[in-house]
Amino acid sequence: MGCGQCQGYAAYGRNSEGVEKRMVKYFFDTYALVELIKRNPKFMPYGEYPLITTILNKIELYWWALNFNGEELGRIILNSISDVQEIPDEVIESAMRFRKEHRKKDFVYADAIGYAFARKHNLLFLTGNRQFRDLPGVEFVQ
Repeated sequence: MGCGQCQGYAAYGRNSEGVEKRMVKYFFDTYALVELIKRNPKFMPYGEYPLITTILNKIELYWWALNFNGEELGRIILNSISDVQEIPDEVIESAMRFRKEHRKKDFVYADAIGYAFARKHNLLFLTGNRQFRDLPGVEFVQ
């Protein structure tokens, strides 16, 4: 059960001029997904990268849409995020150890699992959540 899209953040691709370049790959946490939907200019450049996230982030995003924007946006989100990553047991174990080690930061399950998933697959964890500001492997944007 691997992540076909993940393959680390040292993948290569071609830019709009057809020139091969190194492409970073990101794990999108819910914070980043919300900011993309809100069209936050600081997050818009990340919209060109493959969307790698888990079902937990999809659920949190639907909850956000339902509470702040209504069911219509929620349904659009559910229909447009179709490729979510499975969460293997080893990621769950790693995430819960991470939560325990950082108990004072009070990480929620989805964030801890997303971060552990990103670390396992050598992805940068894209977020604006201050709890992650100084952790390795985090692309912190605010």
